[in-house]
Amino acid sequence: MLPRPRLWVSLVPYGIGRTKPNHYLEILRTVWDNRHDLPYAWRILSRGVCDGCALGVAGFHDWTMEGVHLCTTRLDLLKLNTARALDPAVLADVARLPRSSGALRALGRLPYPMLRRRGDAGFTRISWDGALGLAAARIRASAPERIGFYLTARGLTNETYYAAQKVARYLGTNNIDNAARVCHAPSTGALRAAIGVAATTCSYRDVIESDLVVLFGADVANAQPVFMKYLYLARKRGTRVLVVNPLREPGLESYWVPSSVESAMFGTKMADAFFPIHTGGDLAFVRGVVKILMDEGGIDEDFVRDHTEGFDRLRALLAATTLADLAEAAGSSAAELRAFAKTYREAPSAVLVWSMGVTQHVCGTESVQGIIDLALARGNVGRAGAGLMPIRGHSGVQGGAEMGAYATALPGGLAVTPENARALGERYGFDVPPRPGLTAAEMVEAAGRGEIDVLWSSGGNFLETLPDPESVRAALARTPLRVHQDIVVSPQMLVEGEEVLLLPAMTRYEQPGGGTETTTERRVVLSPEIPGPRPGEARAEWAIFAELGRRVRPERASTLGLGSAGLIRDEIAAVVPAYAGIERLAAGGDSFQWGGRLLCEGWSFPTPDGRAHFSDAMPAQAPLPAGRYHLSTRRGKQFNSMVWRDRDPLTGATRDALFLSSDDAKGLGVSEGESLVVRAESGATLRARAHVAPIRAGNVQMFWPEANALIAAGRRDPTSGVPDYNAVVEISRG
Repeated sequence: MLPRPRLWVSLVPYGIGRTKPNHYLEILRTVWDNRHDLPYAWRILSRGVCDGCALGVAGFHDWTMEGVHLCTTRLDLLKLNTARALDPAVLADVARLPRSSGALRALGRLPYPMLRRRGDAGFTRISWDGALGLAAARIRASAPERIGFYLTARGLTNETYYAAQKVARYLGTNNIDNAARVCHAPSTGALRAAIGVAATTCSYRDVIESDLVVLFGADVANAQPVFMKYLYLARKRGTRVLVVNPLREPGLESYWVPSSVESAMFGTKMADAFFPIHTGGDLAFVRGVVKILMDEGGIDEDFVRDHTEGFDRLRALLAATTLADLAEAAGSSAAELRAFAKTYREAPSAVLVWSMGVTQHVCGTESVQGIIDLALARGNVGRAGAGLMPIRGHSGVQGGAEMGAYATALPGGLAVTPENARALGERYGFDVPPRPGLTAAEMVEAAGRGEIDVLWSSGGNFLETLPDPESVRAALARTPLRVHQDIVVSPQMLVEGEEVLLLPAMTRYEQPGGGTETTTERRVVLSPEIPGPRPGEARAEWAIFAELGRRVRPERASTLGLGSAGLIRDEIAAVVPAYAGIERLAAGGDSFQWGGRLLCEGWSFPTPDGRAHFSDAMPAQAPLPAGRYHLSTRRGKQFNSMVWRDRDPLTGATRDALFLSSDDAKGLGVSEGESLVVRAESGATLRARAHVAPIRAGNVQMFWPEANALIAAGRRDPTSGVPDYNAVVEISRG
């Protein structure tokens, strides 16, 4: 491991419009939030594996650098894990409950199964036997294609994902999906097609040791604050950092590092250059860069010739396109493209990092393909200090798809085909459906058409995470039985339906036998069961799914297995070859990195022909009519849809802010804080307040999930199924 300062508390920078943070205040707030059981809170922090972003910290340590690591995201989440049980009587009258997610979380943990039928004022307590009996009866009375399961990334373990997918297929359906669908599905598909693997190809150590790190559509200072420690150390070692993004994110411009006196006083410069582009302009930008590399001798011709296919096709396409056209489509300039290409060409190694600013578009897969091609153009994969990193925002999301909790993939990431389904069915002892199921958004849309009888959600909040919340609300209300398996109450639970069942779940720290997660760098880590209070009758989530399967089909229950967390890990090791070794993890923090430090090491690509493949995707973004703007959604001080602060300390913006450039503000005749009306092409409108920011003119941003009302349902990347979280809008003074 690399040496480092003794303490790292990852917070935020300060400056104009922002508040200088005080990490001692953050710690004191955490102490206050967990004052009812501080010893238990300490055991979670010191022994558990972080249930925040997918960077992975066991206790206070990681596997990359020495020292103590702690970030505010983890501190904010801690109060959910130590919360006391709510009084079930508060759910007896839904009309009296708050509607905001934060206020509902503050009620406390769900302690008992609860049931509400249409016409009831609220929920009444029901036994586990009655709850699972009801769910099993409804599933038996339905056809498999009319059942859907969705799992969020809310601290879920690999064991839960694996059990859920096995039970879904035991019940005859591939309608099972997870949060990976709505964030990095384009990355998974594009990587597998291009280089034969569907995960980050390098390790965090490579970020620190690289000559160049490029961030595309990723605000890691907000979404993955632990990553900033790697960038900080990389910068100290001389790594250059480039950012390609519509907004000049202040957290990527300067960062406040408490372990450095100089940084604590003045902040640390975290990026060498910013390249502002149009929302969705990533593919055009990287295609322009590759064209320059072709024209100026910047391609690693030996690598391309010996280890890739498809480059001649891409060369011909780019030869037929002008650099000016690519720059215009990107929202950039030829000079900026040349400046980026020069830095990239001169760097002996580079790690390319991207997130949902790239993937959550109808062109998400094509944009990721372009980033992969940029790496391949200079052989920046399969060697130290180089790689492709789709950075994950949630601790459970990497393993979710790899366990097979995915409508389009079986365990191990195998495509759902008749051949793969037959092979898995032979191992399981029951038939596995041979065709892909419905993705998360497709399940909700099918429910709105009356085509889903049972919709089972493990965590999640479709009302806040999917576009067009009113259509989502209508779909939830139309579903005959909804099962919400969670640790706290969420707004989607309050939507009246024929029958709504709430099942209390354990956190990862409460589950007997512990549980594992898979980090962004493919490290599989065991988080142990931690002694402490247990709210009411909460159960391990894998055990809930296993019991459901046994109740629906008791005559075949002997084939289901899933008897304990340890037995599930044994089965994962046998079914998913990359996870061999998971069965040997015994103590908290035990880990292994599947695939080793580097995937495709030595330029050995596990594709059918053993070679990497360039794509021929080209940008097709049309220019906007006058008076219209590209709207994208962004995160503030939040974790997923859980908003922690009304004001984002990174930007100083409140939740009703519309980020717009000074030029666009001048054109609209508005100044900071003035009221605006934002209208989408669908006709939906939202009120907002102007927040003048360093963003590419013609582009605006609003916080997610508040802006979801402006996002049209049904717009998805056709390859991966990820929803498009962007819109074209008009803006007027309000």
